[in-house]
Amino acid sequence: MKAFRNALVCDTPPKDQRFQRCVGELVSAQAAGNTQALAVAHGSAVLTYGELEASANQLAHHLLSLGLESEATVGLCLGHSLNFVIAALGILKAGGAYLPLDPTYPVERLTLMLEDAGALFLVTDSRQQPCLANGPWKTVSLDGVAQGFAGGSTSTPAVLIKPSNLAYLIYTSGSTGRPKAVEISHGSLLNLVFWHQRVFGVSARDRAPFMAAVGFDAAVWELWPYLAAGASLHLPSDKAIYTVPKSLRDWLVRERITIGFIPTPLAEQMMNLEWPPETALRTMLTGADTLHEYPSPKLPFQLVNNYGPTECTVVATSGFVESANRPGILPSIGKPIDNTHIYILDENLEQVPIGALGELYIGGAGVARGYRNHPDLTAEKFIPNPFSSDRESRLYRTGDFGSYLEDGQIAFAGRADDQVKIRGHRVETNEIIAVLGRHPAVQSSMVAPREDETGNKYLVAYVVTNPECEPAPKDLREFLRTFLPEYMVPAVFVRLEMLPLSSHGKVDRQALPCPDAENTLRDEVFTSPRTAIESQIGAILGALLGIKDIGVNDNFFLLGGSSFLGIQVIARVREKFGVEVPLRTLFEAPTIADLSAQIARLRAWNVDANERNAAD
Repeated sequence: MKAFRNALVCDTPPKDQRFQRCVGELVSAQAAGNTQALAVAHGSAVLTYGELEASANQLAHHLLSLGLESEATVGLCLGHSLNFVIAALGILKAGGAYLPLDPTYPVERLTLMLEDAGALFLVTDSRQQPCLANGPWKTVSLDGVAQGFAGGSTSTPAVLIKPSNLAYLIYTSGSTGRPKAVEISHGSLLNLVFWHQRVFGVSARDRAPFMAAVGFDAAVWELWPYLAAGASLHLPSDKAIYTVPKSLRDWLVRERITIGFIPTPLAEQMMNLEWPPETALRTMLTGADTLHEYPSPKLPFQLVNNYGPTECTVVATSGFVESANRPGILPSIGKPIDNTHIYILDENLEQVPIGALGELYIGGAGVARGYRNHPDLTAEKFIPNPFSSDRESRLYRTGDFGSYLEDGQIAFAGRADDQVKIRGHRVETNEIIAVLGRHPAVQSSMVAPREDETGNKYLVAYVVTNPECEPAPKDLREFLRTFLPEYMVPAVFVRLEMLPLSSHGKVDRQALPCPDAENTLRDEVFTSPRTAIESQIGAILGALLGIKDIGVNDNFFLLGGSSFLGIQVIARVREKFGVEVPLRTLFEAPTIADLSAQIARLRAWNVDANERNAAD
């Protein structure tokens, strides 16, 4: 069968005049046209475009006065806030490249990122990670903005920024055992912005959520297409909105959100909710290798599925999902976006016929420069484009398998390596294995994903332990949390005498056993509930599992728990404590101790939120 070639706008970054004005200039143009238009809203706190422009320019001038030069890396350690938007825009206006750092990550990991990226500056505030200030970088605190650089010039800095200049860096999980920084240029960012605005008809009348974790590349997608169009960004002030489908739906309706990105697990649940007729939402965006729910014809909005690695500027393919009255896995990740080409190749880098499986290679305007400080890995993953006469053209090797369908859409068919996707994050299991290897009680290990009966993925760590010093799972979790974000910490630890090997001497993943009560590590010392919350959670779990005594460190799922029982746990927690705990939290915190800590944090956060609202 003849190989399929999809329609291609161009193999290299576009040359038209739109691509000569970078994102900072586009936002400035919106501010000049309507200074009083709403730019960002976070509860009762708001920024107009005039205020956003002025504050970002003041920060840009301040950074320049400190010696910031073109493409210098600026760490940005702020959570969801007005200041994050101001700071990101200010860094771009000064000609720097911003490096978003999630303040919920361990400080060791954030420090590693700053050092590895060679950051010369860090923009943060005292509420984040104050110990990060103790580094070779210059720290710019946004605590006292009104008394500090806010008195500086509000004019746009006279800085020449070209599409080829670096715009931002995003760290991803690393197969070498360390996270790696992906470098994205302004031209690649502009391609995302202009495609998004064209396909989804974005205008100044739109209202979009800013919800993605700031260290996740979806946050880039949530910011710049809208600010460059004069639309408004809206930040939830209630944590339940980030995790509870009904709370998110009500907030989207209340804030009159018209278009926005929703993580796949939430999007799939929200498609089963009733929506009021006054819903302003017209387009829900999500990003899944596979969807397990089709949108109902009754939904008032369109669902669009998107696919793309961080190395190709967030989105590489996109497709509207047809409404259907049937369940099943979505077969397509759509078609390539503007100025993007997807090649599906065999091991000889030859295109496969329609319907045949091959590895996905991505070319075009969205392809990143490469990885910071990893020339060998860059050369391995970003290869010369054999289908282009342009010597500068490269293809990114995704490690994903897929095939072309007859209509030109692409069916996703899994990974070619050890990378897995956990709650929307791509995770290199080798990075977790490398950290486990630093623990003195672990001789060797392997990490693999497992699925429960509803398709929820969780990580299992298989460990060969030191006979003289067998670790407790809580110790391993605490050790991992020192270096890794929460979504990379395995839910279950299985003890093995040795890792099963194939005839080639490699770990045989197919021979790794399923976790059970016999092989799973548990705390040797039974620990009774120590607080009122732990006692109440123990009673809830005991009643559902039919077990009289449960230790605070016993794993719910290894005691016979399931997603079905987990839903009942969540319902009883809601009734008992008045907090909304998403089901995924139970996978992340499957013990009484961990779940109680999560509940205590949610209750404290609700009290703080009520006090803030009362003060406002």
